[in-house]
Amino acid sequence: SFPTRRSSDLAPSATPRPAGQPKIQIRGLKKSFGRKVVLDGLDLDIGAGDSVVIIGGSGSGKSVLLKCILGLLHPDGGSILVDGEEVVGARGGKLDAIRRKFGMLFQYAALFDSLTVWRNVAFGLINAEGMAPAEAKKIALTKLGQVGLGPEVAELYPAELSGGMKKRVGLARAIATEPEVIFFDEPTTGLDPIMGHVIDNLIVACVEQLGATALSITHDMASARRISKRMAMLYQGKLIWQGPTRDIDRSGNAYVEQFINGRAEGPIQMQVQDHFG
Repeated sequence: SFPTRRSSDLAPSATPRPAGQPKIQIRGLKKSFGRKVVLDGLDLDIGAGDSVVIIGGSGSGKSVLLKCILGLLHPDGGSILVDGEEVVGARGGKLDAIRRKFGMLFQYAALFDSLTVWRNVAFGLINAEGMAPAEAKKIALTKLGQVGLGPEVAELYPAELSGGMKKRVGLARAIATEPEVIFFDEPTTGLDPIMGHVIDNLIVACVEQLGATALSITHDMASARRISKRMAMLYQGKLIWQGPTRDIDRSGNAYVEQFINGRAEGPIQMQVQDHFG
């Protein structure tokens, strides 16, 4: 099981979250690239311990939303609060303190090819927290075990791993620092349906054992249903529906119904070039 995070482990600048305040609170978030409006006044609350999945088509702005929360992109307007601390405009030590609460599983695992598996998992422990490599390796081996990988994998390099193994290593790295919030970017991309199901089960188990808050983005509806407690659909820069996962099949929203059922016909019109005359 995962050790309980001690209050002393928190960054000195961290402040207690008032009762009832969302872990992440987004209000009026806007982001454009030239004339292309990607986020258009988006509002979202994510409670502590919640697992929310943002669904939406390719290019709908899901990744832009994640990057804004992570402080990798600067929004054009709006507010992003994490435990009441403003991300928008945060710099230096303040932004670093917020980011120390985060873990991330990237779409294609994003492992460092030149590092062994255990050093990939321990990267944040060694480079962000200044932990001694020997101690970090022990934690890395423990985390690898929690995602179903044995110690023999630790000395391999990413090129020697299958796609499913890379995802597991990426998940082990995401939980290595015992983050309070974990982001999942298209966690089943590139996996067959069976391995996708395995990864989803591991995600649910790891999030629950840590007591973490999770925000995922995906267009894989099978995965979204398995890993979420709540879903929200992003379309034309706004969340057009959000609610408990169990309610999505009776959303009453024509855009949501078209998307979750994968129908070509409906209010969402895809631009398809006809090459056949």
